[in-house]
Amino acid sequence: MQRSIQYNLDMAFPENRMRRLRRSDALRALVRETTLEPGDLIYPLFICPGKGVRNAVGSMPGVFNVSVDEAVREAEEAARLGIGGLLLFGLPEAKDEQGTGAWDENGIVQQALRALKQSDAAKKLVLIADVCLCEYTSHGHCGVVVEGREGFEVDNDPTLELLARTAVSQARAGADVVAPSDMMDGRVAAIRCALDASGLGMTPILSYASKFASAFYGPFREAADSAPQFGDRRSYQMDGANLREAMREIQLDLNEGADMILMKPAMPYLDVVRAARNRFGVPMGAYQVSGEYSMLQAAFEKGWLDRDRAILESLVGIRRAGADFIVTYFAQDAARLLG
Repeated sequence: MQRSIQYNLDMAFPENRMRRLRRSDALRALVRETTLEPGDLIYPLFICPGKGVRNAVGSMPGVFNVSVDEAVREAEEAARLGIGGLLLFGLPEAKDEQGTGAWDENGIVQQALRALKQSDAAKKLVLIADVCLCEYTSHGHCGVVVEGREGFEVDNDPTLELLARTAVSQARAGADVVAPSDMMDGRVAAIRCALDASGLGMTPILSYASKFASAFYGPFREAADSAPQFGDRRSYQMDGANLREAMREIQLDLNEGADMILMKPAMPYLDVVRAARNRFGVPMGAYQVSGEYSMLQAAFEKGWLDRDRAILESLVGIRRAGADFIVTYFAQDAARLLG
């Protein structure tokens, strides 16, 4: 006969000792609420022309601009480590006002996608192509530029066709997922319609649904050679003070056909990640952006932080806030630590 045991849930010290479950690695692992695995990580790659090219990015220690052959080697290592996927950015040989290199069938990202698809690594990695024009335009903005109130304006609607052409070109070249990061209104619907009309209806869209105008993008602009030649991007990227607006942006992108959402940046916007996780049931990632990476690297070089612990702690914090996966330049380092 079983006894009915009454538990006093209001017990305090000394009956309740929270440290009991912290006494060993095994106990801590058993009760751990948030996990981090290599498969949760997405590794960004910056693809440049040439062969055997591996150019260091000065503001991002450990990050390189790599040629297609070197990108294949990076992919093979990422696959060996169990990393979930790659996010590809392109540095074209030439730029123009409309960014035509973005949708060129022989563009740098398209070349990389075809080469990666032929490698054994492609079977283990999700290949995600960033859809934007800033790396390909001579002015460095994310769309078609016209005269406007501030001296210039990114013209939203004509830009949509160019983004859609880019996404279709990337999907044809082998992208498993296309990821629009431009923050134009209506771009998800335009891309979804173009993919479907091109027989690419099964290609998922990972939308940078709430991308904030942030100071933490600085090092990326060196890596991708995408700094605006005039003005800034605050007329299309979000104001960092607005959480409610971020929820509206996400809802609109989902209504237009986004399959997944990506929050950017991560660390300064963990409250936005948590709010999105509480409200939306779709797969969601967060991007630990270049400034977050470079800031930590600077502290490591000074000896101010324990490198290995800080890398993993920063990523666990993003997961705990609600991200299902994380885009991070620490992906390979973290995967080795987790292995």
